[in-house]
Amino acid sequence: ARRPANGTVRAGVALGDPAVAYREAAVPRSLAASRPDVLLLHGQAFSSSTWQALGTLALLAAEGHRAVAIDLPGYGDSPPARSVATQRGRAAFLQDVVQRLGLQSPVLVSPSMSGRFSLPFLLAHGRQLAGFVPIAPVGTQEYSAVQYRQVQTPTLILYGDRDTGLGQQALQSLRHLPKHRVVVLPGAGHACYMDKPEDFHRALLGFLGQLQ
Repeated sequence: ARRPANGTVRAGVALGDPAVAYREAAVPRSLAASRPDVLLLHGQAFSSSTWQALGTLALLAAEGHRAVAIDLPGYGDSPPARSVATQRGRAAFLQDVVQRLGLQSPVLVSPSMSGRFSLPFLLAHGRQLAGFVPIAPVGTQEYSAVQYRQVQTPTLILYGDRDTGLGQQALQSLRHLPKHRVVVLPGAGHACYMDKPEDFHRALLGFLGQLQ
């Protein structure tokens, strides 16, 4: 799949406490935005600009999804925030971001470090999500099988077959989610979306297509 032009992506700041920098790709006027919104988080070495550079934001918008990538507190252009020092604080932060950005039942894409935010949010507010795409997230072992089994959010567990550490470890916990499927990207490491962007995009769009 050819990467669409990135001209549709704009950067902004959602004011509040804390302020949150984000990048958004709006759905073209020719398409009705009838497909689920997508909220993309990022890993420790990355930021919202990663999803712009990969073409993910523009690709999602071209498929009819409003796509928003945020800089987590202390990363990219978002200032640090003391309020995200706890699991509860991080879940509340994400809930606040969803409301501030006006996202409607978004699909949450969460690689690596961002699992510290997405997992407590999923377990507390999973009903607010149309779907969940964990990509070898950290922190999965902090929750029990019983907690995971209570989540009814459709989930795409995604990781690279060369990620023998976090990818496998996360799978052991996340497989307790009742509505999950697994896609392993061959020849990809921990940041599998960077190693194999076309395979990643194909898997993500396939999952999103099944949610409608």
